[in-house]
Amino acid sequence: METQTDLRHHDLLIDGKRLPPGTGEYSVDINPATEEPIGLVAQGSAVDVDVAVHAARAALKVWNSIRAAERGRILMRLAALMRANLEELAALESLDGGKPIAAVMRQDIPAAIDTVEYYAGWCDKINGQVVPTRPDALTYTLREPVGVVAAIVPWNFPLMIGMWKIAPALACGCTLIVKPAEITPLTALRIGELALEAGVPPGVLNIVTGKGSVVGNALVAHPGIDKVTFTGSPSVGRGILQGAAGNFKRVTLELGGKSANVIFPDANLDNAVRAAASGIFFNTGQVCSAGSRILAHRDVYDEVVERLAARAKSIKVGDPSVRETSMGPLISAAQMKTVLGYVDTGRSEGASLVTGGARVGNRGFFVEPTVFANVEHEMRISQEEIFGPVASVIRFNDEADAVRIANGTLYSLAAGVWSSDISRVHRVARDLKAGTVWINTYGYTDVRLPWGGAGDSGFGREHGDVAIENFTEPKAVWLAIDQ
Repeated sequence: METQTDLRHHDLLIDGKRLPPGTGEYSVDINPATEEPIGLVAQGSAVDVDVAVHAARAALKVWNSIRAAERGRILMRLAALMRANLEELAALESLDGGKPIAAVMRQDIPAAIDTVEYYAGWCDKINGQVVPTRPDALTYTLREPVGVVAAIVPWNFPLMIGMWKIAPALACGCTLIVKPAEITPLTALRIGELALEAGVPPGVLNIVTGKGSVVGNALVAHPGIDKVTFTGSPSVGRGILQGAAGNFKRVTLELGGKSANVIFPDANLDNAVRAAASGIFFNTGQVCSAGSRILAHRDVYDEVVERLAARAKSIKVGDPSVRETSMGPLISAAQMKTVLGYVDTGRSEGASLVTGGARVGNRGFFVEPTVFANVEHEMRISQEEIFGPVASVIRFNDEADAVRIANGTLYSLAAGVWSSDISRVHRVARDLKAGTVWINTYGYTDVRLPWGGAGDSGFGREHGDVAIENFTEPKAVWLAIDQ
């Protein structure tokens, strides 16, 4: 086992240079699968944030002096470098976050690359328009970059969600300070290096690691930040919104979820249960859109429970570096304690533990895929986001009952509907309060479609042309014409 003096120091990336934190403080980065240290990460401070913001503000003019088409070519070079370094990025993502290496290489990294390539194509297509107003004037609109963006990235999909924020902001001509999650900083720092190699000028993309309570708060409060984009918990999102209100920063929040996967009796149960299992156990349940509430019609309820439990038992939990592994560890000891605490809560509330519910082994933060039956809608395990591999199967009587239960939480991020009745699925999709509804499938995302929710799931959208609007400001121009 390496001693702390043997571990690599991961410094900040500000204005194109790797810099030690002003405080000289580093934290130990832990592999959640082994509980062993893998590096020492710089603990940035408010002073470091100030340096990064000044670098980003100075770089705004430089980045916007580059022709839009050339900015697109730079982003395409970044995507190519990510593809060339796919195995390294996947290894970092797996080592840092405990994600199965096969899933990262198959899904996370390709999705991140696709996002960069998609927004590279937007660079020279961010247009204003001529608007007829009066005969003695030429009036038109421009879309200008919002300015300096603070991107606060979560630990569950560090690279993929990081690129959801970085790529459109760069395409729009913004500069950024990225704060990765304290416990998964490695891919963000590597992307910062690759961006410089691709031709992104120094100061355009800065990476400041450290605690949310220090670096995150400093970014939100800094008068030089024009916009904050955040993915994380509702409690932190509320604090960001309050902090940003002081100087009227624009804010996009993608927060929690307690998504319902609704299975009607005429559904193809093979497909529905397979997707329901993937929807809750993928990434160890650490997904904001995880289908943690599986609503099954009373006529197929017992069969759904039985099939789901069988699938849970078949999942290979273990070393994420092994390609055959289906489910890795939870991110931390604290998250494991939280998830196991919810298992105890479910039992005490009267739900039936069908399978799972225990830690796997005594090294690493592994928890068994867990299925609860006889879950009542009002129980905490049905209402609160667990962020772990815990499925609650809830019985419903009819369509109206299903919609009532599905809509009966504080969240509205995503939902799934399973039925062979085409009228029913469209009707239910319309009635569900969710930013995304999957019909006879579950869990897909694409950068071309908007992503986000309302209520405790946040507000604003990422992806698609909506993100272009998020990172630009419209300007109206009037030109007098002599008559």
